Amino acid sequence: MPSIFSKSVELLIEVLNSPAAKPQAYLDPGSGSFILQILLASLVGIGFALRSYWGKLIGLVRKKGSDEETDEDDDLEDEE
Repeated sequence: MPSIFSKSVELLIEVLNSPAAKPQAYLDPGSGSFILQILLASLVGIGFALRSYWGKLIGLVRKKGSDEETDEDDDLEDEE
């Protein structure tokens, strides 16, 4: 007895191979350059965001790490 998953995969393959699923379009140079511009702007935006928040992220990590070290030092002093 075929499972629901195998039936779903078969249906998906049939739909993707149907003639109606084949697009009748092309990318002209204007569309290609627009897609390239979006990709480059996204990369620059991600880089700018990382650069802007890098100091805050490092500060949080250092602050958390120094708090843990302080707690461990306090515990060692209590044992003595």
